[in-house]
Amino acid sequence: MSLKSILSLSTAVCALSVGAGAAYAQTAPAGTDVVEEVVVTGFRKSLQQAIEVKRSETSIVDAISAEDIADFPDLNLADSLQRVPGVQIDRDGGEGRSINVRGLSSDFVRVRLDGLEALATTGGRDGGRANRNRGFDFNVFASELFNSIKVRKSQEASINEGSLGATVDLQTARPFDYPGFVMAMGTQASYNDLTEGTDPRGTFLVSNRWMDGRLGALFSAAYSKRKTYEEGASSVGFRVPGDHLCLPTKNSAGVITSYVNASSCYQSVGTITKADGTTVTGLAAQEAAWGAAHPRIPRYGRIGYDRERLGLTGAIQFDVSDKTRLTFDTLYAKLDQTRSEEFVEIISPARETGVQGFRAMDLLNGTIGPNRTLIKATFDDVDARSEQRIDILSTAFFQNSLGLTHEFSDRLKLNALYGVSRAIGRNPQQTTLSFDRHDVDGYSYDFTDKNQPGMNYGFDVNNPANWALMSSNALGDASIIRLRPNKTVNSYETAEFDLTYDLTDAVTLRGGLSKKKFGFSVYEVRKAVEGVPATALAKLAADGKTIADYSTRVTNFGKGLDVPAGTPLTWVIPDINKLDALIGFSCNCVNSYGDFRLTPFNGEVRDVTETSTGGFLQADFRTELMDMPVRGNLGVRYVETEVDATGILGTTPLNLKNKYNDTLPALNLSIEPHENVMVRFAAAKVMARPALNQLTPGGSVSRGVSETTLTVGNPFLDPIRANNYDVSIEWYPYKGALFSLALFRKEISSYVQTTRQAMLFSDTGFPNSILPVGVVASDTVIFTSSQNTPGGNLDGYEITLQTPFTFLPGPFDKFGGLFNYTKVDSAIDYIVNTTTGALSRQPIVGQSPKSWSATLYYENGPFEARVSGTYRDEYLTRVPTLYGNDVDGKAEALNVDMSMSYDLNKNFTISFEGINLTDQFDERWTNSTDQFMLNYEHTGREFVLGVRYKF
Repeated sequence: MSLKSILSLSTAVCALSVGAGAAYAQTAPAGTDVVEEVVVTGFRKSLQQAIEVKRSETSIVDAISAEDIADFPDLNLADSLQRVPGVQIDRDGGEGRSINVRGLSSDFVRVRLDGLEALATTGGRDGGRANRNRGFDFNVFASELFNSIKVRKSQEASINEGSLGATVDLQTARPFDYPGFVMAMGTQASYNDLTEGTDPRGTFLVSNRWMDGRLGALFSAAYSKRKTYEEGASSVGFRVPGDHLCLPTKNSAGVITSYVNASSCYQSVGTITKADGTTVTGLAAQEAAWGAAHPRIPRYGRIGYDRERLGLTGAIQFDVSDKTRLTFDTLYAKLDQTRSEEFVEIISPARETGVQGFRAMDLLNGTIGPNRTLIKATFDDVDARSEQRIDILSTAFFQNSLGLTHEFSDRLKLNALYGVSRAIGRNPQQTTLSFDRHDVDGYSYDFTDKNQPGMNYGFDVNNPANWALMSSNALGDASIIRLRPNKTVNSYETAEFDLTYDLTDAVTLRGGLSKKKFGFSVYEVRKAVEGVPATALAKLAADGKTIADYSTRVTNFGKGLDVPAGTPLTWVIPDINKLDALIGFSCNCVNSYGDFRLTPFNGEVRDVTETSTGGFLQADFRTELMDMPVRGNLGVRYVETEVDATGILGTTPLNLKNKYNDTLPALNLSIEPHENVMVRFAAAKVMARPALNQLTPGGSVSRGVSETTLTVGNPFLDPIRANNYDVSIEWYPYKGALFSLALFRKEISSYVQTTRQAMLFSDTGFPNSILPVGVVASDTVIFTSSQNTPGGNLDGYEITLQTPFTFLPGPFDKFGGLFNYTKVDSAIDYIVNTTTGALSRQPIVGQSPKSWSATLYYENGPFEARVSGTYRDEYLTRVPTLYGNDVDGKAEALNVDMSMSYDLNKNFTISFEGINLTDQFDERWTNSTDQFMLNYEHTGREFVLGVRYKF
């Protein structure tokens, strides 16, 4: 790939707010000697600025400056934040999406944009539609829109409640950040070695001041397009013994004589090789097969992501007088995505009932692995499926805020802020279409390599003639046309003010009031019957249309994988757009091909209004103790929370209200026992409110192929409450250096957990009127809801080492390094049986026991270079989980990035970045004992070439 080809594909020279920030950041502060001004520039200087922010704060804070964000090879804000001590990220489609701080997931981390709490959500692979919890999706925003980030790890009374892990402050650029006229712009082109495509990225910023510097305005923009693939294998879960309905019948001596529902769990079982190497047949083979775990839907596939991201910021600042300042900030972000999923799979093992299901399969032969898995098997009479799913996703976020600061006197100051934000997540198309083939003989799989299994489908999956578009019939589910458009809206309205009074030179009193109103609403419509109408098949046949007329192929699959020989790397899939053009299933109407009307899905028509009113009092103090400088703050925050939740259960609308209050004291103390050494202590009572999707009283009852499910929310949930304790020892030995050790403990007194249990519908307490046709009160249902549960403790520590290597002889004195390490241990009591109250003690979901990040950088005049690695230990993603397993988890991951740049002159810079150089795989598993494979996929490496201009 030539330089010319990369630059020719880079469109729209657009925003680089941080580039402008970098231009200003390189101006040496007053009092700095000339030598230091020449040497300490760019990235190294931004690290010094971040250290100074951390050192000056009374509470425990980590920071990133504008140059830091701009020069790391980061696709979005989450990628930037992963290098903060104690912060890990979750990736989606090759991009950082959400963060975890000190073992606590994004539900426990509060994000503020320009001082206002906000929530931006977008859709991802899991569930498709926009996420409906409190986790902030950082991939909505380009990192270039912001010039500083603060991660507040200890709580102050003056900081709004809502976080157990941290409060993340994102600050956009403002005109008073710069002395006068500033303009910066840049363009980049990125190349992905899996998609083999090149995508553009552009940035722009302009800012100026007038009226002797009293009036300023700023505008910035960032634009990018990116196409990525996620390729690999998945299982859609593993069923373990006891989860399915294939139960043995025993005689009085305890010997198995037969199996209920069929002659065996499978239609028939041939020969089984057990883990000890012995071979069995007959009932012994049936028992061995029934006692082995198996994948539900073993498959290979590709998920494609086409993303287009636009971000705009604006700010106006006006000093009305020497004592009064007005600041207006506006922020707009738009993320448009088209996500396509293309799989070839076997679906019979996921079905428990029906002659086309699990018990219709003939298990000809199989091998039981050491982890009690049917790791190799050959089957007859299985059902194969090829599917395509397309999601059109669009998230639009905007925020406007007006801030006022006024000095009534030298001692009394006012700070007021009002703002609104709104995030609209639209999923106007969520369409799944399948081709099917029934009663396939000779299908086999081999999970000897659990992450890259071999598969032989028993027929040519690349021949359209071997697939069919089937209508539902007496044999059970056939092909599907699934339509589920939906919409999610999150909104915030915030008003707050506080007064600061300098009681003495050593004591400052602060107090304030605030009111926040948070709105959450979701709406979803569905095609009532997901099967293919028989009339559509008849008319397609009458028109002479075959599968070849509305299908396409997956090609060039498997790059970077080690797929066993014989596994198809090309296969036929439905073409949603072609079939829609033929029969018009997206019309939301009844036409000659069938009934394609969409009706509201009551389980996903709901909303919550959450209003919190609070106030705080805080004393900040500065003094000395035995000649040691001491500073700190002590205060208390009181807040009342009102929840007004609406939902539909069955066909019955429900509106329920809840109210609770919290008194939250907080203490932060900082002592300097020796010059350049800081010892900090913090203690606070904190709370985090339940996830949004848990609070609505609505829900759904649905009858599936194998089970009937009842899923409802719980608006009466209490928040998660905890006592937080922090101790930090920091040593600043010389300019730009930091060595620190932080210890933390979180005593979580209450938790919120989703429970899932099989029970008689009559025991759930819900009226029979909500039951679907074909289900009666005496039937067993899978009842899923949320409830408050016992908590547990979380303990950990962080180590940070950061220094320029100026103490080394040249040329090594041009190097520098950053390293941080975090160790976390937690134990939460999860309810695994709501009937008996049985508990399982597991780590908190999202907590990695170990994580670290390291960066080695070089800076010499116009040339800068660095390489960064971030590591995250395995962690749990769900407790308890499905199909008889105890937990789901994600494997450890190491991501390596690099970046280099060269200043051609004081205005122009060229840069080159490499992202995910090791092509780290996303590996997910289920079951803590055996770690059965859920997903094993990769997104490829990314290389970015760019040019920046600053004036």
